[in-house]
Amino acid sequence: MRNEKKINLKKVVKSSAAVLGFALYASVAGMLLFGANGFAYIDPSVMTYVIQAVSGAVIAIGAAVGIYWRRAKKKLNDKFEIDENKNKEVESDDIEVYKK
Repeated sequence: MRNEKKINLKKVVKSSAAVLGFALYASVAGMLLFGANGFAYIDPSVMTYVIQAVSGAVIAIGAAVGIYWRRAKKKLNDKFEIDENKNKEVESDDIEVYKK
């Protein structure tokens, strides 16, 4: 009978993710530290693209924060048994028809 080793998949995935994360960090740091300077003309219209990209990112982040804020608030309200609609007045859905 052979002596077989059991492979723990969680440890393998965790260690490979750590290695890939470090490799990504090292490559980005290397590009920033040892990158060559580029002397090029930047067209003024490029700024409009930058403004669009930044505003799009801000709007997307704001939407994501808003969605997760509502989810967290709902979970906390459920956990602490807080009813947001306690003092709100609700109209009835009755339909009244008057005949002459």
